[in-house]
Amino acid sequence: MASVAVGWLVYAKTNSAFALGFVGLAQFVPMVLLSFVIGHMADHYDRRKIVYFCQFAEAVTLGSLFLLQMLGILSPAAIFAGVVILGAARAFEQPTMSALLPGLVPINMLDRAIASSVGAMQTAFILGPAVAGLLFSFGPSIPLGLSSFLLALSSGAVLMIRMETQPPRREKITLASVFSGFSFVVKNPILMGSISLDLFAVLLGGATALMPIFARDILHSGALSLGMLRAAPAIGAVGMSIFLARWPLQRGVGQKMFLSVVVFGGATLVFGLSENLIVSLAALAVLGAADNVSVVIRSSLVLLSTPDAMRGRVNAVNSLFIGTSNQLGEFESGVTAGLFGPVPSVVIGGCGTILIALLWMKLFPALRNAQTLAGEAKS
Repeated sequence: MASVAVGWLVYAKTNSAFALGFVGLAQFVPMVLLSFVIGHMADHYDRRKIVYFCQFAEAVTLGSLFLLQMLGILSPAAIFAGVVILGAARAFEQPTMSALLPGLVPINMLDRAIASSVGAMQTAFILGPAVAGLLFSFGPSIPLGLSSFLLALSSGAVLMIRMETQPPRREKITLASVFSGFSFVVKNPILMGSISLDLFAVLLGGATALMPIFARDILHSGALSLGMLRAAPAIGAVGMSIFLARWPLQRGVGQKMFLSVVVFGGATLVFGLSENLIVSLAALAVLGAADNVSVVIRSSLVLLSTPDAMRGRVNAVNSLFIGTSNQLGEFESGVTAGLFGPVPSVVIGGCGTILIALLWMKLFPALRNAQTLAGEAKS
């Protein structure tokens, strides 16, 4: 809900594609500056408490934006300041939450747990944009206020999580330990290939930041259709999550990951060229389903290939790459849309995503030949 509200308010107040791109950049910068410190903290302190403080900070920030909008004094500068704080909090929250998951379930159920976790997240991505679109009819401040309230509830729920395993042991902070997660990823070609593939594919293929433009100026609809567009990828992802939770990926995961990225790029192309709301929604649903396959494979490879004592640092690197692809991808989409127009921006991104997948198949044969979610290759 907050993402839809912020995007719509920024575009309504600035009428600028560049401004939408800078929303992504404002979230990306704190992630880059904090990423290596984040990972060590996730391996050093109680991961539940870190997530609690992050979500509480997000609740306070969104509550402040809600009050400013209610008072009629919310400016673009205030929105961007709030986005920076949200970006910093999420930079801590996301890798810590990912590292928390293996401590909640037996290792032999981790692949199903990941699929279920992704499905729960995508369900929120369905309900959030749709509800935000509906709530906009009562005022743009309402989605911000409800988001703040729900995050406050979530932060309290996190403290009630019971761990099945002991929290990570504390170790002395050194320069080597801070950067050890990055070194671990670089030395593992399967991890490096999967994480960097997601980085460049989503960096080029991300059209989320431009959805307010497509909703208003290309599809000629309003806030409700924006919610539908934002929800469509999540609908496809939830459908795929249900399928993968019931029938987990067993063999040929490397080739399936590359195929999913190619489908993601093709669906991006269809969305960029479409002038029909139904076709656009269908393309985005396919895009979300394909992206879900890639997310489950990459997340499983990262968690199953990493010792628990290093999961915070490795997931911080993973989150940095994801954040780069998502937030910097929004910035790239906004800039190219400002220069060439929204349709050429999305079409170029879709073509680039397909080319990246084909190139990465050549550069990372270990990933291409990976058979299981633990990274085992063909015998």
